[in-house]
Amino acid sequence: MVIQFNTCYHIYNHANGDDNLFREEKNYSFFLEKYRQHIDPIAETIAWCLMPNHFHLLVKIRSEDEVFDNLSTSSSSSKVSNFGRAKEEDEEVKRKLLSKQFANFFSSYTQAFNNMYNRRGSLFIKNFKRKQVEDECYLQNLILYIHLNPIKHGFVSLISEWIPTSYHSFPTEKPTFLTSVFSNEAAYFQQHADKQRVFKEYQNIENDLKISL
Repeated sequence: MVIQFNTCYHIYNHANGDDNLFREEKNYSFFLEKYRQHIDPIAETIAWCLMPNHFHLLVKIRSEDEVFDNLSTSSSSSKVSNFGRAKEEDEEVKRKLLSKQFANFFSSYTQAFNNMYNRRGSLFIKNFKRKQVEDECYLQNLILYIHLNPIKHGFVSLISEWIPTSYHSFPTEKPTFLTSVFSNEAAYFQQHADKQRVFKEYQNIENDLKISL
C-alpha cells in the first residue's frame, strides 16, 4: 500500500525473529527521539504504544505542502532535494517518499541499536505494516486497541501501569481527537476501562480490525 497525503494509518511492526526492539528503558526514549526526527515532519502522531518486541502507531500523514515545508526547514538537505525533485514528477513518486521516510527512521534506529549492543543484521521485520483508517468507528476502536495492547500481551494487568504509550497524555495532547472520537475525557477513560474489564470484547476488537501481529 502506497501511503497517501492527508490520510490516517495504523503503522505497526515487530522485531526480527526472537529479538527485542527495546532491551532497556533508555531504548524507548531513544526510539521516540529518532521517531520525532524522521516522522514528525511528515505525519501527526495521534496514538502510540511501544512494547519490548513490537510497536503500534496511529498517524495522520500531513498535506503535501506541509511535508515539503517541513522537510525544507529540516537539517537534511538530501530529503529536501529528493522531495523537491518529486514535486516535479508524478504523485506515486511523491507518496513513495513518505514510505521512505519511515524506512529511514527504522534504519537509523537499527544502526544505533546494533552499535550499542554489538549486533548485526536487520532489527525489524522487512516491510512495516500499514492499514488505512477509513471511518471514525475504526479510529476509535484502533485507539483503544493500541492503548490496550500491553494488556493483551501480558506485560501489565492494568492499562495505567504501562509507561511507553500515549494513553496517559492523549487527553491533553490531542484535545481535538478526544472531542471528536470520545466526546470528553471522562468518556475516554471510561471506554478504556470498559474494554479492560471485558477482555473478551477487547479480543473481538482485534478480530474486527483484522490485525495480525
